[in-house]
Amino acid sequence: MKSLLLSLFILFAVAPPCAAQSQPVKLEGQVVCCEDCWARADRRTVPFGTRADLEKAKECVAGGDPTLLAVLNEGGEATLYELEDGKYKRPGKDWLGFVGKRVEVAGRVRAKGDKRFVKVDALKVVADAPAATEQLPNVVGNEAELVLKDLFGVEQKLSALRGRVVVLNFWATYCAPCRKEMPDLAAIQNQYAALGVQVVGASAEGPEDQQKVLQFVRETKVNFPVWLGATVADMARFGLGPDLPGTAIVGRDGKIVWLTRGVVNEADLKRQLDTLLAQVAREASEERASAKVRARDASSVPS
Repeated sequence: MKSLLLSLFILFAVAPPCAAQSQPVKLEGQVVCCEDCWARADRRTVPFGTRADLEKAKECVAGGDPTLLAVLNEGGEATLYELEDGKYKRPGKDWLGFVGKRVEVAGRVRAKGDKRFVKVDALKVVADAPAATEQLPNVVGNEAELVLKDLFGVEQKLSALRGRVVVLNFWATYCAPCRKEMPDLAAIQNQYAALGVQVVGASAEGPEDQQKVLQFVRETKVNFPVWLGATVADMARFGLGPDLPGTAIVGRDGKIVWLTRGVVNEADLKRQLDTLLAQVAREASEERASAKVRARDASSVPS
């Protein structure tokens, strides 16, 4: 009996409780796609989270690189924590939607060798990625092309829709605000299709996420074409920042006439479409009147 008690005493003395190995903490830092991308520059002078960084992040995350939280000390040196799933319910399959953003994280940390980990129990975004404040060019009036593949793997071009007014919406399945605006976009498709308007959804997911996109389409009752593989660079050409969602209206001539960042306001979108369609109707009426004058003048010329 004494031997058994002694053995139990030794066991508990050698193996401390798990709570001592994983302490609850609150951390504030920037989400980065991998250690290599963070280390490309001196982050005390060169910010992480530009449009180029966010574009590269897609490759890093898809390639299996661990997503990290960079926490800076007063001297500007970073401690990197690998993000792990905890009680926080992530909106997507990975942390890609948070890359570049500054966040507050509550959870538990642990260490393994020279690596640190934080199990995320709560997360709050406190600042957008620097790309959100990058100066975007004024693209209204510019022609813009977009070439992506649809859900069947067939290449689609925005230029093939010339002659129609296109409502181009950039979105992703992991984007909660995107889900919120889908009923409004579906309503626009129903109400304006007969007037020559076509809604197109450009998803940030690639062909490898086809099943996930199809599930999203079924759940949200999407009734318009969906194209896959839209990039941050594609959004920039339409005057939109890296954050989803974003929407642009492209006129019948293929030129950008209006854009909005964030969740689209259905009333604003209808107002823009009504104005554009009224202008199209006026131009068509003027062209018919002009054609009648030309025909009358031609018939009055002596043969």
